[in-house]
Amino acid sequence: MQASHLLLEEPIRLASILESSTPDELLDDSQILQLQFAFTTTGDPLSGQDRVDVKLSVAPAPPRDPSQPNPKNAFSSMTKIIGTLGPSSRDVETIEKLLNAGMSVARFDFSWGDSDFHQETLDNLKKAVRNTRKLCAVMFDTVGPELQIINKGEAPINLVVDEFVVLTPDATQQASSTTLPVNYPELASVVKPKDTIFVGQYLFTGSESTSVWLEVMEVQGPNVKCLVKNSATLTGTLFTAHAAGVPVGLPTLSDFDKEVISKWGVKNSIDFISLSYTRHAEDVRQARLHLSKLGDLYQTQIFAKIENIEGLKHFDEILKEADGIILSRGNLGIDLPPEKVFLFQKAALHKCNMAGKPAIVTRVVDSMTDTPRPTRAEATDVANAVLDGADGILLGAETLRGLYPVETITIVQKICAEAEKVFNQAVFFKKTVKAVGEPMAHLESIASSAVRAGTKVRASVIVVFTSSGRAARLIAKYRPSMPVIVVVIPTLTTNHLRWSFTGAFQARQCLAVRGLFPMLADPRHPAESSTSTNESILKVALDHGKAAGIIKAHDRIVVCQKVGDSSVVKIIELDAY
Repeated sequence: MQASHLLLEEPIRLASILESSTPDELLDDSQILQLQFAFTTTGDPLSGQDRVDVKLSVAPAPPRDPSQPNPKNAFSSMTKIIGTLGPSSRDVETIEKLLNAGMSVARFDFSWGDSDFHQETLDNLKKAVRNTRKLCAVMFDTVGPELQIINKGEAPINLVVDEFVVLTPDATQQASSTTLPVNYPELASVVKPKDTIFVGQYLFTGSESTSVWLEVMEVQGPNVKCLVKNSATLTGTLFTAHAAGVPVGLPTLSDFDKEVISKWGVKNSIDFISLSYTRHAEDVRQARLHLSKLGDLYQTQIFAKIENIEGLKHFDEILKEADGIILSRGNLGIDLPPEKVFLFQKAALHKCNMAGKPAIVTRVVDSMTDTPRPTRAEATDVANAVLDGADGILLGAETLRGLYPVETITIVQKICAEAEKVFNQAVFFKKTVKAVGEPMAHLESIASSAVRAGTKVRASVIVVFTSSGRAARLIAKYRPSMPVIVVVIPTLTTNHLRWSFTGAFQARQCLAVRGLFPMLADPRHPAESSTSTNESILKVALDHGKAAGIIKAHDRIVVCQKVGDSSVVKIIELDAY
């Protein structure tokens, strides 16, 4: 790959590697050190015989004025973190810690647990949001055509390498080391000898001790006889199975999913649907049709979850229909050869970036399900996802049943923030402008101009006024290096039966887009309001930024708003604000 394609500032300062990632307001002045490097070169550099002497001096850094806000304590990272709530993370106190650590979207997975369980968790989330005053969106993850094995006895199941196990559609059979009942009656008709089937604990981490690879040996009527390829112990009540490269003839949006959305989803005004196992654009269209019949859920965004070969083959058409993409590397990593997974990630993220649609990456710090620190490879993987252009990181088992949910989000947030420091926004901006081409659409031109202006004047923030959130998402498409405060102006709408305000959905949905930090404005002020009301709303936004520590006196601010029939980008410089 040519160096011009690398989204890194080169060279990276060595000093930055030794700097603390801890916000300095958490440190005493005595703990803050300045690192000074002195380089001395002797010899002939062209001959390759030169010697470089490096001297490192350490001295206390000058104390920071406590009266001035510290930018580091504000929006700690631009990349969003989606946490799956479950047994390890469902009480109010823990959720408050997750929000403070950086979680912006809470994911609810109905592959296990009933509506009452998830309702209690969501009620706790609402309490935590009120207590922390931090906005959080809600994502419902569909079950879809997932192959499941229920372990009714709940006893651990030991599978031994080179022995045989039978997958059967007979749900009356007890799961054991010789028989595993699967919920798909047609499995025997779609697999063939030599096919690979992966079975693991729900939200498996891929550890060889908790998941098993099976090779299909023969089909025996409705049953499938498999050879165990590695010894493993399956624990828990729910296992998931994935047949590599094998199409499954189950609906993407199941009857169970529709019922949950129609009841639990409507009751709780869910912001996102994670459409599991999306295989065709029609899957998204059918899901959107279902939402359109459910009152306010017509505003719910659909994130297509790509997790098999079928979805990969139809990626472009799915991207056009979906509001966002989730790259489910767990199951897709089974369908694809290991050496191809990184190519899929880079290609898919690039397509999403150029389309201006949020892209979420999964399965990054699996080891933190059981340990308080990620592996070196996992830490690098998170950073590379950010550098590749991901909008967010989705955590599954790590926060749902892991031992260290708060530590996981804290560490992932820190890694994202560090990666963002070396993201080459200038290169990315040029690539995006080139991909869009000319002539640009009006709103696209305004958005790119706002980002360019922010970069040129080194603005602290960009403030954008929007009703639908589209202008904000277009600004985020160009990956500004500064935060974007999104002022969502509610609009009054009617379905001919009642009047209602829109805006809450649109504000929360910004929480899945990199760099966007939403706030909901007073509904009495329309987005095209007079100069005086716009100024009052702007002051509220600036007060919000000042309180968060990202705006201070004499900073420059880029404002993108609509005045009458015109869209305006303006630069303001704060005096003694």
